[in-house]
Amino acid sequence: MRTRDARATGLARLASLAADETRATCLLALLDGRAWTAGELARHCRVAASTLSEHLGKLVAGGLLTEERQGRHRYVRLADARVAQLVEDLAAQVAPGATERPRTLRQSGAGAAMARGRTCYDHLAGRLGTAVTDALTARGLLRQDTGFALTDAGLRWFRTAGIGLDRPGRRPVARACLDWTERRPHLAGMAGAALCRHALDTGWCVRIGSERAVKVTETGERALSELLGVEAAALR
Repeated sequence: MRTRDARATGLARLASLAADETRATCLLALLDGRAWTAGELARHCRVAASTLSEHLGKLVAGGLLTEERQGRHRYVRLADARVAQLVEDLAAQVAPGATERPRTLRQSGAGAAMARGRTCYDHLAGRLGTAVTDALTARGLLRQDTGFALTDAGLRWFRTAGIGLDRPGRRPVARACLDWTERRPHLAGMAGAALCRHALDTGWCVRIGSERAVKVTETGERALSELLGVEAAALR
């Protein structure tokens, strides 16, 4: 009798959770790093609340989501950064030509905004994310040749820019995350999260629409130009 491999069993269970389109839509929506109510996700997925509740139960039981109840509202979010990395990495494996083409002008505009700039859980992605990553690398603040790592100059740059890096925990300071629209890596890890948080807190970027899309403001264009030499054209 063949002995069952616990890893294979776990992998199969994980794959089955992501194999349903409604659950996959939930996971992608929650990559914005925020907590959503069950009602918001149901409307986003265009399914009945009872149907969505069943799917959320499976995702929570499978360890991909965590939930919190406040009054009559049920809030859910991705369990942690590792789950976000898994979802983004899986999404990056989908070939651009295999995705459904936008059917309306609104869908086309939303897709263009997501490609231009978005949050990937807690860091910046899209052309914005890769432009910032390229600028950090070009200035010797980030190394990509031996794996993603901030240089000593990079650590000083974060301090000088007033962007604090939370060191406690097992999360790496810098990590490469494959961008599913640019097909190139952008900066994740503690540094990526800190930079994204700073950009939103200072008004360099603002969220737009109901998706994960973000837009660089005039203040952000000036700041990224002065601090990293990123040209405004690369952010539009």
